[in-house]
Amino acid sequence: MLIVETIAKIRRLSRVQGKSIKAICRELNISRKVVRKVLRSDETEFRYERKHQPYPRMGAWREELDRMLTANVAKPRRERLTLIRIFENLGELGYEGSYSSVWRHAQAWERERGSAAAEAYIPLSFAPGEAYQFDWSHEIVVLDGVTTTVKVAHMRLCHSRMFFVRAYPRETQEMVFDAYDRAFAFFGGACTRGIYDYVPGHVIVVLCPERLCAPQPADPSVVNDVRAHNGQRPASHSRSFGSLCQTGLRGGPTEEVEGT
Repeated sequence: MLIVETIAKIRRLSRVQGKSIKAICRELNISRKVVRKVLRSDETEFRYERKHQPYPRMGAWREELDRMLTANVAKPRRERLTLIRIFENLGELGYEGSYSSVWRHAQAWERERGSAAAEAYIPLSFAPGEAYQFDWSHEIVVLDGVTTTVKVAHMRLCHSRMFFVRAYPRETQEMVFDAYDRAFAFFGGACTRGIYDYVPGHVIVVLCPERLCAPQPADPSVVNDVRAHNGQRPASHSRSFGSLCQTGLRGGPTEEVEGT
């Protein structure tokens, strides 16, 4: 690639000092083709764009690497392999190329996958007071000089994105209800439905009595008490509490709880 300084030197030697193309080639140690190209054009930058990128080592392994990357993304986050481990697995199959080639291909594959996902994205729209999202997170804190793990309840309004968080020592039923009371008091009211991450055996099965959430359904009377307390109408059957919502929080399917 010709830099701006070299282009300026060529034109100055030719147009200001009146030197010939042959003399410029000798002085700057470049070819006549390059000098003619610069003098015949007013461009300030010349780049060589490769139309076809050869893959002497990776070429025969691109499909296999794509298969590995696709299978790896489909796994749960904690079970996914690092790229260096995928490179080692590819080497065990006979790949003799470098890690940098695998890394470049993986980066290009990720960009293509990201653009495809962006094209398929459907923005969500919620009315004021229509829905909230609820989930737990595990955080490491220092209490009285002792490092410990606490559970943090998160509730976010889907329309305004206003959020409420509160830390608890555990994720018991009482603490779920306490988080609800405090969050609704903080927001000044309750939404008509809630959206939850689908986690088998999670304590929120108290609010999701479907068999999808737990082997045994929760006591309907407890659920109806909570719904009545939050201003939601009671349901006569567990199936009326909601169904799987694929467009909820990140991380997998979700369970919705709403009035009927």
